[in-house]
Amino acid sequence: MTAVGALIVSLLTLTLCGCATLPPNRCESQERVVVNDMLYFGTATAHGVVSRQQWNEFVNTVVTPRFPMGLTVWPASGQWQSADGHIIHEVSHVLALVHADDPGSDLAVLTIVSTYKTEFDQEAVLRVRSAACASP
Repeated sequence: MTAVGALIVSLLTLTLCGCATLPPNRCESQERVVVNDMLYFGTATAHGVVSRQQWNEFVNTVVTPRFPMGLTVWPASGQWQSADGHIIHEVSHVLALVHADDPGSDLAVLTIVSTYKTEFDQEAVLRVRSAACASP
């Protein structure tokens, strides 16, 4: 490989590695860095649909005890591709959790996802995790 080729490969490698991680958030002085987790819950099951009452009970008994400081939930209409390749359209719920970036909070989110998948026979719950700045 020529010196120019090696230089190009090195620069390309550095560029791609730089894209692998997000730069740290630069929050204003009155803000703090937090995690914003967006969880997407489908309601179609092999035995029917997760009812509004079942969803509310899940939020009250599984989610709220793990995030008593607050959360936001809203209804949605979603679609996704199942493992067998079918496109599934279903009523969904979106749950937004803003929390500290610590192992306890991460475990709480993973527990919520796992419990929903088990309790309602779900193939997946989508989790989108991002850093954010929060102000009081």
